[in-house]
Amino acid sequence: MPDARSIPLGRIYDDLAFLMPLITPPAEYAEEAAHWRTLLREKLGSGRHAILELGVGGGHNLSHFAAEFDATAVDLSGAMLAHCRRLNPGVKLVQGDMRTVRLGETFAAVLIHDAISYMLNEADLAAAFATAAAHLRPGGVFITSPDRYRETFQSPSIDHATHGAGDREVTYFEYTHDPEPADTIVESIITCLIRSPGELRIEHDRHLTGLFPRATWLRLLQAAGFTVETRIFALPDWPHPYELLVGTLA
Repeated sequence: MPDARSIPLGRIYDDLAFLMPLITPPAEYAEEAAHWRTLLREKLGSGRHAILELGVGGGHNLSHFAAEFDATAVDLSGAMLAHCRRLNPGVKLVQGDMRTVRLGETFAAVLIHDAISYMLNEADLAAAFATAAAHLRPGGVFITSPDRYRETFQSPSIDHATHGAGDREVTYFEYTHDPEPADTIVESIITCLIRSPGELRIEHDRHLTGLFPRATWLRLLQAAGFTVETRIFALPDWPHPYELLVGTLA
């Protein structure tokens, strides 16, 4: 096993992107996505509204409600946009960084799913919120999904699963820890065992994601011009209450 610091960052969004549909199958997002859809309908009402997702990744969450809306999606990774295109053929796709992208149009709602976790400091988080606000019409709604808060994160956190499709099966192990509690970054080390006929391939990946107190999220959302409410749901396989932060732009 190599030293963790020698493992390249974000391979799942680059040369290991072919594993994304196996590591996080779109079907596993159905129950989670139902809560996003419910909130969108509650806030926007019926009709085919224009929505924007920043950091769409492979489009797995969006796939469960994209057909009901006029959706645009942004991601930094071309490989993820290719996955999203196959899964969501009617969605307009743009390659860009959620901290800086400006599309020159506004939407009824802006969404950031778990890609918000890649904001590593307060400046990153504030920039993503500013992008959301810049793309919303007055009264528009912003929904985002913190993976974890500083107050509740326990280091280390371990996750694993096995998924297969066709003649390929992947088992992944994810180890997330906080190597420097004084900063706002946690590190995840992922090992993938990729089985296909006559072959077992082992690959490693590494991710850095942000860790902030809940008060920081609320403060920065309010600074971006949002009135904020929280919605908490129970998901059967979620280790803690699933919380969505919902901001309305004045």
